[in-house]
Parts: sequence; C-alpha cells; structure tokens
Amino acid sequence: MRRFLRPGHDPVRERLKRDLFQFNKTVEHGFPHQPSALGYSPFLHLMAIGTRSGAIKLYGAPGVEFMGLHEENNTVMQIHFIPDQCQLVTLLDDNSLHLWSLKQHSGASELREEHRFTLKGPPGSPPSATQITAVLPHSSREVLYLGTESGNIFVVELPSFRVLEDRTITSEAVLQRVPEKYCNRRSCELVEALREHPKNPDQILIGYSRGLIVLWDLQNNKATHHFLGSQQLENLYWQRDGSKFISCHYDGSYTQWPVSSDNRQPEPLENLVPYGPFPCKAISKIYWQTTKNGLPYIIFQGGMPRASYGDRHSISVVHGSQQTAFDFTSRVIDFFIIFGSEPTAEFDDPSAMVVLAEEELVVIDLKTAGWPAVHPPYLASLHCSAITCSHHVSNIPLKLWERIISAGSKQNIHYSNMPWPIDGGTNIAPDPPQRDLLLTGHEDGTVRFWDASGVCLRLLYKLSTVRVFLTDADPNENMNTLGEDEWPPLRKVGTFDPYSDDPRLGIQKIYLCKYSGYLTVAGTAGQVLVMELNDEDAEHVVDHAEADLLQDQEGYRWKGHEKLKTRDGPVRFEAGFQPFVLVQCQPPAVVTSLALHSEWKLVAFGTSHGFGLFDYQQKRQVFVKCTLHPSDQLALEGPLSRVKSLKKSLRQSFRRIRRSRVSSRKRRGGSGNASEVQEANAKFDQEALQEMELAPVQRKIEARSAEDSFTGFVRTLYFADTFLRDSSRHCPSLWAGTNGGTVYAFSLRVPPAERRMDEPVKAEQAKEIQLMHRAPVVGILVLDGRGTPLPEPLEVAHDLSKSPDMQGSHQLLVVSEEQLKVFTLPKVSSKLKLKLTALEGCRVRKVMVANFGSCKTDDYSENDLAVLTNLGDIQIISLPSLKLQIRYPCIRKEDVSGIASCVFTKYGQGFYLISPSEFERFSLSTKWLVEPRCVVDTPEVTSNNHVHNKSGMENAARKS
Repeated sequence: MRRFLRPGHDPVRERLKRDLFQFNKTVEHGFPHQPSALGYSPFLHLMAIGTRSGAIKLYGAPGVEFMGLHEENNTVMQIHFIPDQCQLVTLLDDNSLHLWSLKQHSGASELREEHRFTLKGPPGSPPSATQITAVLPHSSREVLYLGTESGNIFVVELPSFRVLEDRTITSEAVLQRVPEKYCNRRSCELVEALREHPKNPDQILIGYSRGLIVLWDLQNNKATHHFLGSQQLENLYWQRDGSKFISCHYDGSYTQWPVSSDNRQPEPLENLVPYGPFPCKAISKIYWQTTKNGLPYIIFQGGMPRASYGDRHSISVVHGSQQTAFDFTSRVIDFFIIFGSEPTAEFDDPSAMVVLAEEELVVIDLKTAGWPAVHPPYLASLHCSAITCSHHVSNIPLKLWERIISAGSKQNIHYSNMPWPIDGGTNIAPDPPQRDLLLTGHEDGTVRFWDASGVCLRLLYKLSTVRVFLTDADPNENMNTLGEDEWPPLRKVGTFDPYSDDPRLGIQKIYLCKYSGYLTVAGTAGQVLVMELNDEDAEHVVDHAEADLLQDQEGYRWKGHEKLKTRDGPVRFEAGFQPFVLVQCQPPAVVTSLALHSEWKLVAFGTSHGFGLFDYQQKRQVFVKCTLHPSDQLALEGPLSRVKSLKKSLRQSFRRIRRSRVSSRKRRGGSGNASEVQEANAKFDQEALQEMELAPVQRKIEARSAEDSFTGFVRTLYFADTFLRDSSRHCPSLWAGTNGGTVYAFSLRVPPAERRMDEPVKAEQAKEIQLMHRAPVVGILVLDGRGTPLPEPLEVAHDLSKSPDMQGSHQLLVVSEEQLKVFTLPKVSSKLKLKLTALEGCRVRKVMVANFGSCKTDDYSENDLAVLTNLGDIQIISLPSLKLQIRYPCIRKEDVSGIASCVFTKYGQGFYLISPSEFERFSLSTKWLVEPRCVVDTPEVTSNNHVHNKSGMENAARKS
C-alpha cells in the first residue's frame, strides 16, 4: 500500500494536525470603526451600535456580545428594538429596513437577519415620497410606523413587512384639522419624529420639520390636537405621565407643551433658550426625566452659542441648580438615558447617561454627586492615542497581575463605582484558563496594559513615559478644571485625545519580563527606558547613558530629529512601572528592535545605524556595533525626512531592474566569438535545467545588492545560552539580524551573582553570517539538543519549563523574509532550509514560536513556527524539520497596516488591527479559543410596557 501513498503523506500525522490546528476569527476587541447609529432596549438591557460599513453589534453584560453584517455594506442610519421582544429593526442609507432576531442555537444565542424590505411608492412618484426619516415600533409589537420626506406615514406589518395601505396617514389628512392660515403659510414637509403616547397606545405624536406637531388618534384616524411651533423642529419627548411633551428646535430652544383632554388650541407652557440670548446651535435631542424629589433632569444635545462654542460636541445635564455641559473630543452620534422602565413606576429616576461619540463610548453616573464617568468593561477606545506597537505576554503570574491591577486602581479613583448599567444577557463562556496581557504602545508616549484573557479587552493600567522628558505640555495640568463663574459650564469627558505633544515620544518597541517585573520600552527618538514595578509613588533621579552607534565614524551626518530633552533632578512617579535608567541612542533614530534578559540584567537595542548592549544592573554600556554600509545615507535622514528620499529609492529600484536585465543578457551572451557564446549559453541552459529538475516550481530570486539602502537596519535581537565557540562549552550570547541579511553573534561573559556588581559584563564578536541573497532577517532562534526552542529567561527558575538539553548539539534557525534556514552550532554550517519566496512568491513579515496542544488529549503538545506573510497568509511550520503543516488566509494582502500590526501569542492566537480602533482576534489552535458565548432570555412581560425608548437617529437620517 505504501507505494500508492503520496510522497510525504502520513495518515497519522494528518489526523494529529486536525487535533492541533484550526483557524477561527473569534472576536473583535475595541471600539467599532465609524459608528453611525445607536439603539437600546430597556426590556432586554442590551445596547446596539451600527456602523458606516453595515455592521451591527449588540452588547450587554461583560462577555455578552453579538455581531451581524448587512450584505449591502451600507451605512446603518437608525436602530430600533421591538418592544418586549428579542428583535430589532435597522434602517440603512439605501432606505432598506432589516429585521434581526436573537435566537438560541446549540445552547447559545445568535443574531440572525430574518427579513429585509424597501418601501416603494406608487409608479412615477419621486424617491422622497418613500424616503424614510422616522421609525416607530408600536408597543403592540405588530406594526412599524414609518415617517417619510413627503410627510406621509406608512404602516407596515411585523414580521412580514407588508404595507397596510388602508392605515397610511397622509399629510393631506393631517392638514384638514390644522388652521387654514397655518396651512397656507407652510406645508407639513418631512416627518421629523414619531412618538407613542406613554399611557395610551392608540395615540401617536407626529412632528414635522417646519414646526407643526400633531397628536393623532389611531382608532378614529384623525388629529385630536395640533401644536403650532414657530421654529424648525428637531425632536420630541413625552413626559412619563403623558400630560406634557417637550419639543426641541433648530434655534437652540426647547418648548414644553400641555396635552389637555379638551380640544382647545394648546399654548406652550415654557419656551427656553438655555444658552441664549445670542444665536445658538440646534438642540437635536432632549430628555425630561422626573424624580422623587420633584426636580426633573433636563438632558439635551447641542444648544451651544454658535459664535464661541460652535465647534464643541456637547450634552448638557440640568438638575435644579446643577448644570454641566459634558464636552466630548469627537462628534456625538447619539445618546440614551437608562431609567426605571417599569410601567407602574411613578417617576423616571434616571441612573446613567450613555453617549456614543464618533471615537468612544462614555457613560455618566447620574446618581452620584458630581456625575462622574463609569469605567467601561468593553468598547475600549484603543486609539485614544494612535497605536504604534503591540506586545503580548501569556500566562501572567498571579502576583504580578495583582500588582498591575493595584497600580491601575489608583489611577481610576475619579471613576464612578456604580455597576455597569448595560447588563442584559448571560455570559456562558468558560472562564479563561490563564491571565494574558496585551500591551499597546501609543504615539503620545504611553503604554496601556489590557486584560486580554477573555472576550472583553479591559484596561488595567496606563503607563506614561512623558514625565522623564521636557515637553510643551505640563503632565500635572488638569483638563477638567472649571472656573466657578465659567459659562457655559463645560467639562471635558472621555479619553480620546489623538493629538501628541511631540511625535518623538511615540513608543516603538515593548518588552515585559513577567517573572521579574522588569519592563523596557523604546521610542521614536532613540530613547530606551528600563523600568521596574513599584507599588508606591516614588521620587527619584533617572540615570542617563548615551550609546553612540556611529562610533565617531567620519562622513556620516544625522539629518533627522533631535533627541528629547530630559528633566534634571528627581522626578515623581506614581505607583506602577517606574523608569530607573534611560539609554539614549545617538543618532536619535527610531528603535527598531529590543530584547531584555532579566536573569543577566541586560537590555539590547537596535536602530537603523547599529545595535548596543547595556547592563542595567551596573548601569553601564557593554558595547555598541555600527552596522551602517557606506551607501546607507538614507538611514541618516530619519523618518521625518523620508519623503525627500522617495525619488532616490525609485531611482535605485530602476537601476536594480536595469542591472538585473543587463546581467542576464551578459550571461546569455556578450562580446566574443560565436563558439564562446554558444558554450556559455549551453552551460547556462544546463544549470537552469538542473534547477528546474530539482525544484520545478521554484523561481529565480534576484540577489539584493549590498548598496541597497537600510541594509544596516537592525530587525531582530535575541539572547541565548548556547555553544558559540566550541561544542564543549556553552556561554551567554547575543544575536542580531539586519535588513541586509547579516547575522552578528557576540559571546558574553556575565559574572556570577556574588560578583555581579564588581566585575563588568564583557562581550566579544564571535560570528558573522551573511545570507546569500541578503534578504532581511526577521527572526533568530536557537534550538536545544531535543530540537526545542530555548526557554525564556527565569522560566526554568520558576519551574515553568524543562531545562534545555545541553548535551546534544544546538541548532540555529535564521528566518529571513525569503526563507527559513537551520545551521548547526557552533560551526554554523547549513543543515536545512525552506524557501518561501521561491515556492510561494511571498515574504515573511512576522514569525513566532507557538505551542499547540491537542484538543483530544492533554498529554500531547508541540512547538511550531507561526509565520505571517505579506500576502496575509499564516503558515504553520514544524520544528526542527521545517515542514509546512498548514496554511490559512487571514488578512487581506492589501491591508498593509493590518499585516504590520499583527502580534502572535505563545499559545497559537493572534491579534491584528482591522481599523485604527479595533483588534481582530484569531486562533490557530483547537485548544486555545476565546470567543463570545452567551444567552439572552426573554424576560416575562407583566403588561404592555409603553415606556418610551427613544434611541433612534431620525435627525441623522434627515441630515445625511
């Protein structure tokens, strides 16, 4: 039978691969990109967010998440939950309506699209006749009322979306009861708002854009009251008892109207311009919430004076003598109030205000004095400052985890202690098996620590490196300070702040040792900070050291930005990670690689000019190595002058193409007699034929010139205790790989612990390997005698890993953009290679060792390489045999930023940015899978709940 099997086909291995590997995109972390609509169900306690790309996301209690996607990919304009049902309706900008349901399947709830519908008018009618501007799901749960641009209101049946033509409310029928002088002066125009009477479901309030408001009797199909407003209408809101309603207007005013039982012409009770008397912006939405103490909460969006505050995005809360205008740093999409939804309750008693801004979700506690913000357990604004790098650490020890949380809790003292108010559904996913951290570096010099253990990505702690440096901004300034007499009473809320005081502060590399608590971060201006965790606030001097990577070489002049200026004297740091030493690279170029060995107390760093090693225990430099090639002038221009070099790099590319063509012509034949040319051609054809016979699908790779720019760019650094000089003695070593395909190896002499502070660490270059095609080196790894990657520093000391096999011979794995190659140590002779570019036409972008466990048994696991290519594919490659196990398409090849942002975890998961504010989480493992699993049970309906759920986006629909 063996001869019938394909070469390399092993049925046992194929079964094992099915038990080890499986690709799933599991959950999206962060804040939805370009949100466009908001909805809330007081019945289900669920919130829904729609986006411009047609996505709809539902959120409840932490861990309760659902996601749907409209096939049309159109903007979601409005979201409305059907009262007392697990259903909602969405309106898209193509005027289509979609009905979604939460249904249980295999023990968990799923969000499914049930029906879709587009309202169509009679033949020949203009599009405005059926362009939907307002949606009202009736409390009977049987029909939807659809207001249109023409002023007509259509009634459609649920769930079939059948139009009930005999129940259409035409603008002509409405105008029959309106005084003639009003009809002549203005028409109904578009329907701005539809509101059901909170006590009588047979009555609805219709608001038209020109200011006319009508109370319509559904039973008798006639208008019972009309309210003549003098200003353009924006929105309506019923008071709880139905005796009054509020209208808000384009001129920044709001009016209170009584609803009497007789048919007298109603006159407004009150007309206010909160921020007058000067011209004000429109109030686009308003709430009037009753309380037990008699003082109502009046909450409205907009209304600011146009001249001075026309650019502000605000929501004002007024309660008696208290008034605050919450000022958001991005445009407010919509908001809703959480209040008592029991129909028998006498008062609203609002508890929280939930605001969806364009770049973040903000929740305000209305029960606590001062109205503080509530710390959200999900929908974190990852991009409050642009993300510049990421670093994942798996299986955090409990002690370190608790210390990080403790440091973060001291930063959150200004947040409210109220429980998260959106608490619908039940999370039935199993508890995370371990504690995982995702660290994100940001443009403003901060590092944020996220709990990435489960479905909710929760902020634990924020570290700022700004205090070490002198910048234009004062770190102690408080954005929320208000003068006592300041008017309007603005208060900044939210965390989104995309502006960086200095782009040089940006964090480029992060490395955290989870066993020792040491953290090192490196930035855009060549700064490398080493930090340790301190549970208390402290004030101390940060030691400084400079690393001259050019080593005084002549002819080089740095044209980029200057280094950051540092503070003199002691600096006060809050509890958490506190810097104790700063290494400044010269020239101050972007730090491109970073490695920390907490057992040897060493940190290595690399830039486009070279790399260095620093002893952070003795606080002294061990060595620096310049990797610049004489032609690397581009490396001296810095990232801020990169544009100037575009012409130069294009010129070099064309020269390279021209060189390759000329050289191929020369190989095929040049000057000389015919016999020599014929002989050369025959030799060339024979060599080409041999190559084709050996590897029929391989393509010729163009060798890169040593004169290409950025060859000295250090791409990777790696510490290893291995056999570098001879096979009898192993020693600490540092390995560095460059953009020009060079690997440097330095042997290190680290004094024993008892003499660690007395004797210096010594380093000596032992090896230099030049890859033939000079492809950039993206990863270096040493395998022990068993073919297993060497453990992390201190991992063996904490009994979390086996000691490496130091008896058998070690192997060096060098991963370049084009191939993976294994060398024997210490001789560094080639043993094995896997050509990816030649076979697949792809280039390696990211690589990491991952541990894959079997889903069938706990006794088996193996280490493999997870490789991400420039095509967005992920390939899993076995170690040490370098055999391709499986390939998965993961990221679109056009999504360059997504590929660049990808980070793998130690146990076969990964994250990449699908937008500036969202991480997509994926899993390559059958065993390690983090995904939402939740149930939404329909609560018992005691009676018809007519409490108004005003979560629509009518104004947005009209304005768009």
